Amino acid sequence: METLKTGWDFFQNEVLGMQWLNRLIDTMLNACGLDTTGRIGGSIQFFLYDIVKIIVLLCVLILIISYIQSYFPPERTKKILGRFQGIWANILAALLGTVTPFCSCSSIPLFIGFTSAGLPIGVTFSFLISSPMVDLGSLVLLMSIFGWKVAVIYVVLGLVIAVAGGTLIEKLHLDNQVEEYIRNGRAIDVPQEELHVTDRIQYAWEQVITTAKKVIPYIVIGVGIGAVIHNWIPETFIVSVLGERNPFGVVLATIAGVPMYADIFGTIPIAEALLSKGALLGVVLSFMMGVTTLSLPSMIMLRKAVKPKLLGIFIAICTGGIVIVGYFFNIIQPMM
Repeated sequence: METLKTGWDFFQNEVLGMQWLNRLIDTMLNACGLDTTGRIGGSIQFFLYDIVKIIVLLCVLILIISYIQSYFPPERTKKILGRFQGIWANILAALLGTVTPFCSCSSIPLFIGFTSAGLPIGVTFSFLISSPMVDLGSLVLLMSIFGWKVAVIYVVLGLVIAVAGGTLIEKLHLDNQVEEYIRNGRAIDVPQEELHVTDRIQYAWEQVITTAKKVIPYIVIGVGIGAVIHNWIPETFIVSVLGERNPFGVVLATIAGVPMYADIFGTIPIAEALLSKGALLGVVLSFMMGVTTLSLPSMIMLRKAVKPKLLGIFIAICTGGIVIVGYFFNIIQPMM
């Protein structure tokens, strides 16, 4: 058992966490005369380490996930979901959401396509909630920062929000709250060409290039903000606003994430810096969920597909679920 634990710790710290890279950058900066224990040197080290680590993980994860995703084009996904009824359809939709694109804005066109194809509205919303919140990339990346326990619980609770949210929307019979042009739309059945392994690898590599171009600017911004938080903002300030002294920290963090637009790769460095400064774990995870699920640009896009009443219910369900998850993590943090 001890050998297994040692092996897992090595995998988490040196492979996923790439601590060897952090030590290498520290040595190089010290050799150049920069003091990495100071603010400037520490900021540069944080920036370089997180940029390289996140981009490497990003490319590897997108390559793997996109290869898996090549087996689930929209038409095939629609047919799979159409075979299930009730809560099982919601569960499957939430699980399929984990192998789709990395941000909410990328998921909305698929949501529109599924709705136009006649899938139940609750099923499509389970997909829409889970897709940006709990993709497979988030599981691996969260493991590299927070450990496997936090990562697994985060993903499980995210799936619970997606299934519960979609089921509730289904029970409220809100089909008439979807814009008419979508309800009256018809998906065209296009025969799916069977791809060979080389075709799937090519598709996955194209997704790496396309997604990297989209998200790298947000990663740079996120890492920059994280470097400032990590080395320039006093710990006492973070603790007073987002620590245990403030019972509304989870709510503030969720709201603070709304104006931003990023995927989980852009929010991780900010979350990492906040946590190191004393912010509670639940507060940090609520911020990440708020950014990835409720960002203002994605809500504007979703408004083009649904009417204000349904949009408001969607936001309320997601916000409520995120806040509950945040307080849950705050409670169990001492036990982890």
